[in-house]
Amino acid sequence: MHGTAPGSIPPPASLLQVGPDGLFEVGPVSDGLAWLSIGLFVLAALLEWRQRRRAGTSGSLASGASIGKPVRVVAFAAWLVFAAFWLNLVPHFAFVHQSYVEGILSLVAVPASAYVGWLVYSGRDTLFVLTRAVAVMGVVYLPFETIPALSIAGVALPAPRQVLIEHTAVMTAFVMEAVGYTPEMIESSEGYDATFRWLYADGGEEHAIYVTVVLACTGIGSMSIFAGLIAAVRAPLVRKLRALALAIGIIYVLNVLRTSFITIVTGNQYMRWFPEAVLFLFGETNPYRVSFLVSDRIISQVLAVVALIGVTYLVVRQLPELLIVLEDVLYVLTGEEHDLQEVIDLPREPTNLEDRGRPATTASVDTAGGGATEATGGEVGEASDPDGVD
Repeated sequence: MHGTAPGSIPPPASLLQVGPDGLFEVGPVSDGLAWLSIGLFVLAALLEWRQRRRAGTSGSLASGASIGKPVRVVAFAAWLVFAAFWLNLVPHFAFVHQSYVEGILSLVAVPASAYVGWLVYSGRDTLFVLTRAVAVMGVVYLPFETIPALSIAGVALPAPRQVLIEHTAVMTAFVMEAVGYTPEMIESSEGYDATFRWLYADGGEEHAIYVTVVLACTGIGSMSIFAGLIAAVRAPLVRKLRALALAIGIIYVLNVLRTSFITIVTGNQYMRWFPEAVLFLFGETNPYRVSFLVSDRIISQVLAVVALIGVTYLVVRQLPELLIVLEDVLYVLTGEEHDLQEVIDLPREPTNLEDRGRPATTASVDTAGGGATEATGGEVGEASDPDGVD
């Protein structure tokens, strides 16, 4: 979210400049890198699927099919471009967005993405599951980030981001009204009905504080992560839909509560704690942004990481096939193999764990999208901002 007080409504984050000609900012360069990387991810996924289908393996890694070098090269290129995408955004998250959490995560994503690409190229085939997941994540998220409003045959279609942002603002207003807060909703600098105007009395003077809902406040990023992960693995459709509904539902509710919390705290300046220290920590001078920085950049973002871990655990209980992705992520971070099925208390129901070297329960399913094969034993192998608080 974006927050500011007092003063005019701030521009959205996508318009803030932190480098020449769009470099190191959210804009044409980052959008171009995003579309290029996702296009390569999708191409790699399609080529992998095509090769496995031609080999007659139904996509099963356990069948011994070897992914050809051309497919690996495309996947490697996708991950390298993805690393460049995150590198381009590090200054934005760290200095414009003023988020230590997102700044650190985007910085870590640079070498991690390049390393994943190298592992894929070198023969770690299980990482093609994560490659497919990123492809789906991008297909879900990028339309909201990049597609503008359109007019087709005289019919005006709003930008996807506008629909999502305004819906989030409406639900935030609903929650705030339910607990007794009724700030005025006005038009944001993007032209959306998504800015809350508060009047705050301070020292006998009345100040206007603006809190604006932006795309980062809608939860679409987290939703797209889980959509990609769930879509990438092979499992019965019913369990995949159940896992998706669980993830989307929890993220939606928690996100609206988050935006409501940040907006109320910022508008009423409830968390002007240690203002000198907070302003120094974030390189700020506006004391009215302290409540926003504490409620959003510190409390909400740390709790968001904890919440995502919790949602991941709940989703994995519905869809144990996701363990292969989590184990690969841990391998990338630690350089060691992990067997999470041994440490997580999963429900005792048929699952499809690909090439994991443990007894099958009832079926093995390839994560590349092929069919399941029956087995009775044997081995089987993812709020508003004041001053423009985003």
